[in-house]
Amino acid sequence: MPDCPAQFISAPASGQGKTTITAGLARHHRRQGRRVRVFKTGPDFLDPMILERASGAPVLSLDLWMVGESACRELLAQAAQQADLILIEGVMGLYDGTPSSADLAAAFGVPVVAVISAKAMAQTFGAVAFGLAHYRADVPVRGVFANRVGSTRHARMLEEALPPELKWMGSIASTADIELPDRHLGLHQAAEIADLDRRLERAADALASTPLAELPPTVRFLPSSSSSKSAAPLPRLLDGAHIAVARDAAFSFIYPANLALLDALGARVSFFSPLADEPVPDAATALYLPGGYPELHAAALARHARAAASVRAHAAAGKPVFAECGGMLYLLDSLTTTDGTTTPMLGLLPGQVRMQTRFAALGMQQLDGPLGTLTGHTFHYSHVSTPLTPVLHATRAQSEAAGEAVYRCGSIVATYMHSYWPSNPAFTAALFHGNAF
Repeated sequence: MPDCPAQFISAPASGQGKTTITAGLARHHRRQGRRVRVFKTGPDFLDPMILERASGAPVLSLDLWMVGESACRELLAQAAQQADLILIEGVMGLYDGTPSSADLAAAFGVPVVAVISAKAMAQTFGAVAFGLAHYRADVPVRGVFANRVGSTRHARMLEEALPPELKWMGSIASTADIELPDRHLGLHQAAEIADLDRRLERAADALASTPLAELPPTVRFLPSSSSSKSAAPLPRLLDGAHIAVARDAAFSFIYPANLALLDALGARVSFFSPLADEPVPDAATALYLPGGYPELHAAALARHARAAASVRAHAAAGKPVFAECGGMLYLLDSLTTTDGTTTPMLGLLPGQVRMQTRFAALGMQQLDGPLGTLTGHTFHYSHVSTPLTPVLHATRAQSEAAGEAVYRCGSIVATYMHSYWPSNPAFTAALFHGNAF
């Protein structure tokens, strides 16, 4: 049976240290020889990079809206058959968003441990914990873990403030050699943190003697009848396709489930690095430019003529190009950073982009086209000015208000929206055949 110890790591808000604690816990159990599968709630690219390094296994997304409850159930059931422990990291605060981390935990009966940053807090810690545990009766809050504790006495004070029905799961001090660095879109990418493994090892050491490190209760993850049907082999809609994917520090926002879908649809996938001035493979029939941080590497991207020429040649040959967020910025005429520096980009899409210090858009969105609905999300700190007329607008998950524009220019399709391709394999295949719209 698909039974597996499982634990949901959540918090009262963002910035409490969920990823640090989840990653340290994953590394601890991996060191014990256990097979650990970690999932991340909601649309996220950065936290999963850290969690994958910690656990040694790809980290997939769980979201009741973007992924769908049935597909989430199937992913958990598959993991339960392969793993000794399942960890799910929440997003934002436990009850934030629609659907929320609480909705996900309740849907699958996964016990929740709330990580609360206790810095500058004493007995109010107990009130926050009480509120999290009792806000909804259907959410199985099991215990509380205190992060950024100042001393042993401080930890004892926090523990004594807890209501008796909540388990004290331990504490960890605030130390610079464990905390993970962040920037405007979230944590730094795993490959950018030179001492990441040392930080993970220290986090695992600090957690090893706490009650949090004990194996959590076993949860039964049964696939639904609909998810079992969806697990049937997919039609080979991309047989014969060779899709080149840009992948490096500038273009790294890629769902593992998206790449797995391309493979399941029959495509050959290869990777190249514009930052290393690598060209698009000549044999590629389609090109995917994912999101990432082109603004941090604009000068290098502008310098690397071989990579740029190969992207231009691919587009000039009429081969499909699908660009999301940062990938779209790379195709524009120019990019201006917050300090006012303007750098020329590829000039394949008319227009300019300007980075800003506050986010311009955030939230779940979907594309509705001839082949149905493709779900996804948007999150960016930039604004594009272009004379192009959108061929389509995404819609927001919680309303019918217009979302991100989708632009088409020759064989190029570009948008700020990050798509979750397993939500519509036929739509995805059409994007790479160049006939989605």
